[in-house]
Amino acid sequence: MSALLALAIFIVAFFFIATERVSKVTTVLVAAGAMAVLGLIPGAGVFYSEHEGIDWNVIFLLFGMMIIVGIIKPTGVFDYLAIWAAKRSRGKPYRLMVMLMLITAIASPFLDNVTTIMLVAPVTIVVCNRLRIPAQPYLIAEVLAANIGGAATLIGDPPNIIIGSRAGLTFNDFLVHMAPAVVLIFIVFVLLTKVLFRKSFVYNPEQVAEVMALQERRAIKDPKLLVRCLVVLTGVVIGFGLHSVLHVEPSVVALVGAGVMYLVAGVDANEVLNEVEWPTLAFFAGLFVMVAGLVHTGLIATAGEWAIQQFGDDYLMAATALLFGSGVLGAFFDNIPYTATMAPIVEGMVAQAPDPATGEALWWAFALGADFSGNGTAVAASANVVMLGIAARAGHRVSFWQFTKYGVVVTVLSIVLAWVYVWLRYFT
Repeated sequence: MSALLALAIFIVAFFFIATERVSKVTTVLVAAGAMAVLGLIPGAGVFYSEHEGIDWNVIFLLFGMMIIVGIIKPTGVFDYLAIWAAKRSRGKPYRLMVMLMLITAIASPFLDNVTTIMLVAPVTIVVCNRLRIPAQPYLIAEVLAANIGGAATLIGDPPNIIIGSRAGLTFNDFLVHMAPAVVLIFIVFVLLTKVLFRKSFVYNPEQVAEVMALQERRAIKDPKLLVRCLVVLTGVVIGFGLHSVLHVEPSVVALVGAGVMYLVAGVDANEVLNEVEWPTLAFFAGLFVMVAGLVHTGLIATAGEWAIQQFGDDYLMAATALLFGSGVLGAFFDNIPYTATMAPIVEGMVAQAPDPATGEALWWAFALGADFSGNGTAVAASANVVMLGIAARAGHRVSFWQFTKYGVVVTVLSIVLAWVYVWLRYFT
């Protein structure tokens, strides 16, 4: 009975998360509260249990990176990169799109895709306004690129943070196993955009001169601060890479990096804390409590046992189901709660694998499916929702279906290529 009650609460919450009829934060906090009041979670253990409670490694990793980005943002480096890309493209629409996608895809693995979109999208709108071209295609392409590029590392996409924490996978593990697939798929995606957005490319020669007159160096407001911040950021990235050697959690690396950046930047702490996405952190905390209810009542274990029985010893079929299943389900719901829900089930499947290599293959198939599903619809990933809000406020509204008609094509292509990669690398 308790398992069915927990499932009912979760399904209702999932419905409101997917339809966005109510704030996501409100939804998860109410659902988490309901689970607590009804005794469906392990009491105070929800704050201490790694598998039946809030995963603080995820929360503090995001918190540390938000502070780091909040300190770097005022230097103007992201404005500099966007203007640089616009000038190097010489106003040519497709070339401009490629440059912006490259910046987004390169930044997303290290700054996470949501943060990257928040920084790059406003500048993209300014550049498009100057060129008098529609901004929607460029914003959509950037989000698609961010969701693909973010899949390459542990911190690039929230699902990876959840998977890495649950599976004990390091920053280097993601680079070795995910990055090759991401690079391949991104190259194909860049070529595809020339066809997908071909009707949107408009070239206005008279406006190009205005863009060429922009001085990107003027966008850098504090060069000395930028140098100090980049040194610290480089150290943080190196710390992530040495995670398995130093045996220090990524969250600790991010928090230490945030503290050091505070010291070298000498900025006002209150101003930087205003840049932290507190609703996002609250959303994660409530989400973990919701999932804890499913785990504590035994629902996850039952579902995992059923899944294991269905696939038996055919682990290629299991990997295929995880990849395509995640691609479909994650596209209709936010891939963060989907990943948090499925991770314990995948963990049970991995525990039955005949060897560690096969078990890891299941994790990578799951990660690729969950990450690329974020491009499926306009509400499938947090970065998508952030972009929709920025575009609407700037007068460049992107509708649900305008995004989705491109996202579905890119998701299908990405999932198919990812399956070929998993099959060739782990099962042949």
